[in-house]
Amino acid sequence: MSELKEIIIYTDGACLGNPGPGGYAAVLNFNGRRKEISGGFRLTTNNRMEIKAVNEALKAIKFPEKYKIKIFTDSRLIVNAYNLGWLEKWSEKGWMRKGNEKVQNSDLWKEFLNLSNGLNLEINWIEGHSGILENELCDKLSKAAAIKENLPIDTYYENEKGLQFFT
Repeated sequence: MSELKEIIIYTDGACLGNPGPGGYAAVLNFNGRRKEISGGFRLTTNNRMEIKAVNEALKAIKFPEKYKIKIFTDSRLIVNAYNLGWLEKWSEKGWMRKGNEKVQNSDLWKEFLNLSNGLNLEINWIEGHSGILENELCDKLSKAAAIKENLPIDTYYENEKGLQFFT
């Protein structure tokens, strides 16, 4: 069996206020090619955007099971949730934490768990704002996405918080 080709991904999320307008971004590198993705929401949180960045990066890969995927993020939450098995524990407990507390952002975590299932996936922590080119680019792209006009509604977040909104 041949060795899997590798996709390197950098992700970041940003929020202007927390909660506030938010953006996510990812830079995917494969075989000398680069793809940048980004998007945003009118009202969300930084953690939601960090998770969204990873999910959107994984969705951007056709046939992800055919690759070794390495993700680099400055979110310790994502690294720990994946590498320390928190996601599986939360799922087994019906998306509840210790003390019968609901897991925040369970919609995005469930999506991540589904997207990552069966993949050759490695998630690594990197220090943010440390001069790593792709991480710095993700930071700029996510902030730029957060300030765009007419951002869509993060429906799950706004419904979860009981906010009234008009479409």
